[in-house]
Amino acid sequence: MTFRNDELSGIAILADDLTSAGDGAAPFRQAGHDARILLTTTAGMPGHAVGVSAVDLGSRVLDEEAAASSTWRAARLFAGSELLFKTVDSTLRGHVAAEVRAAWAGSRRRAVVIAPAFPAEGRVTVKGAQYVRGLPVHESDYARDPVHPVRCSDLTVLFPEAVLSQPDRAAELPELIANGDLIVYSAAEDGDLDRLVAAVPRLDDVLWVGSPGLAAALARRCARAAGSAASVPAPARRPLIVVGSANPATRRQLAALRARADVEGVTVSGDPASAVETLRGLTAPVLTLQTPDKRQTPQTARALARSLAAVVQALAEEHRVDALIVTGGETAATVLQILGATGIALLDEPEPGVARGTLLGQLPLPVLIKAGGFGDDAMLLRLCHLIRHPLAPGEHA
Repeated sequence: MTFRNDELSGIAILADDLTSAGDGAAPFRQAGHDARILLTTTAGMPGHAVGVSAVDLGSRVLDEEAAASSTWRAARLFAGSELLFKTVDSTLRGHVAAEVRAAWAGSRRRAVVIAPAFPAEGRVTVKGAQYVRGLPVHESDYARDPVHPVRCSDLTVLFPEAVLSQPDRAAELPELIANGDLIVYSAAEDGDLDRLVAAVPRLDDVLWVGSPGLAAALARRCARAAGSAASVPAPARRPLIVVGSANPATRRQLAALRARADVEGVTVSGDPASAVETLRGLTAPVLTLQTPDKRQTPQTARALARSLAAVVQALAEEHRVDALIVTGGETAATVLQILGATGIALLDEPEPGVARGTLLGQLPLPVLIKAGGFGDDAMLLRLCHLIRHPLAPGEHA
């Protein structure tokens, strides 16, 4: 990473992958802030943060020691931010405990509040334990994640020093923060997260740790008059939907999209050149590109992500596609890097956990990114319609 300047203001979001950066920053854009995602592998930091800067540290795919080190350095850099938010996956994938402790040490914040609930997607925290649609996360599909299988649902096991809090005890939060505690907050609905944020007098006393649910609650408290107007992209004539996530939710979404007569695509399982050649010959207005349905080993998954990215690069540079929808954090980061993008200028959050914007860099393509486990079976259908028939933020079809 090539960071400069150790005193930045504004709102900083430290994310462990690209989709987390997007769905952490998007609620602030919705609340009137200028916002962008920065890819640390391709871009040095500016001298001063403007609006909201969400930094993709790429730490979820690192080993624990490297992830903690990267997170500490970023937290130290952004310690002067008015609001510092560390994303964690709402299913607790990744190096959650190591990264949170590293971010706290680097941030020099008085206390930590951990609230990973994302009620809009059925992810709630009950007495310090994380659930997905009624199941403890270690008993859900995320227990079979090929890279970061979730083994523990209980945040008090991950953080034995934690003090538990919940909505009916939110009045205790100022005292717990003054004590310098690490606080795990249980929440089952968005109102619970709003009560948490409202109970904290000074947002800059806290390292905030959570998922899109907490980001949205913080954004509601920090809402402001609209930032600079962002141009709505032109309608896409030939979007490409890129699916690297093996999550069952995404695969159901892809199946619903592929059932349409105006959609054609290919599966990349080896040499990307053959996929490029096949896609060149297709005539449908919507193209899809996917990895095989079955879960892969981490090494194979990374190789497949690189193959997907090579296909996207070929099609984009030949101007055969003019917009992207990408699902899967590692896939999205790999695709954007090979396209020479330095980040994403965010436009809005059209659905919970989905970020819409324009690539910063050599190919300023419109892009929508989402995490693999988000959304109902029709989500990709809706996102495909949106990119082909763009609406301004706040408009409804």
